[in-house]
Amino acid sequence: MSGRLAGKVVIADVLDDAGAALAAEVGEAANYRRTDVTDENAWRDLADVAEKRFGPVDILVNNAGIGFFKTVIDTTNAEFERVLSINLTGVFLGIHTLAPRMVALGHGSIVNMSSNEAMRGVNRLGAYAASKWGMRGLTKVAAMELGHKNVRMNSVHPSGTDTDLANPLHKSADELQPTYTIQPIQRICKPREIAAVCLFLASDEASYVCGSKFAADGGSSIGRYRGALPGNPDRAVGII
Repeated sequence: MSGRLAGKVVIADVLDDAGAALAAEVGEAANYRRTDVTDENAWRDLADVAEKRFGPVDILVNNAGIGFFKTVIDTTNAEFERVLSINLTGVFLGIHTLAPRMVALGHGSIVNMSSNEAMRGVNRLGAYAASKWGMRGLTKVAAMELGHKNVRMNSVHPSGTDTDLANPLHKSADELQPTYTIQPIQRICKPREIAAVCLFLASDEASYVCGSKFAADGGSSIGRYRGALPGNPDRAVGII
């Protein structure tokens, strides 16, 4: 893939209906493959299928992830391990499987979907935050090890995005808007806005970007408005 040219993609998901439907919507440039990202053999099969269908793989977007709201004390070991196995081990296995092929190819870009929870602490998100902080660190180390081999590694850090993970009840943007009055861009993120960041990092336009973290979070990670002080929007509900 060069510049902003359209690419071909293998969509990997553990949910057949969603993955197959998306591939069908994209058309001939897409193929669906059921994949459990915690399974190393499944990753090898995925890489082989992608190469057989479309040729050498030079882009990987590690996007699989789960989360839930529980305090650290109430979270079970099984729940904690499951989140880490998908959100962190799955990313490691993706890099472990595809990075050597990119090195052999001579170029590549890997984009890891982290979160703005990897830059702060949020109550009731212990397992999720741990996995995303871990991904942030893994991205930095892998970037050091692979950048000089012409394989770039970067992470993207969204905040609330209008997906099943962040909006499971499928509320409208207007219904959700009051939640976002404490940040500069006061609305939920649209999935295509995150996709645009990933496209940039995957393309040759980001050829000198390696080991960076991109906070596509509406400014939520830079701080919160203080409601009683000047400089905040009239409708902000931040506190002192």
